[in-house]
Amino acid sequence: MECRRVPLKAEVEKYEKGKGMEDGFELWSDVVTDGWIVTDFLVKITRDDGSIVCPYIRNRRGITFIGEGDYIIRDEDGTKHVCGADKIWTRYERESAT
Repeated sequence: MECRRVPLKAEVEKYEKGKGMEDGFELWSDVVTDGWIVTDFLVKITRDDGSIVCPYIRNRRGITFIGEGDYIIRDEDGTKHVCGADKIWTRYERESAT
């Protein structure tokens, strides 16, 4: 069966460090040793104590780490997603200002 996704309004913002867009942080060393993900392009933030952390958002599938250039999507229902710059404008379209 073929289906089309129901349109849903969303807020789309490019991730910026220090803006509180993430839900939390994980130590870089834990991401590298415990994760099953490619870590090459993840955002890394060095804290004052020298520790390096990676920001993430939390959704029903667990946590998703934020990569360089990624966008944070907030759907109308409050669900958050991460989408790469390479796909964001093929999945979302800007609404014209009226």
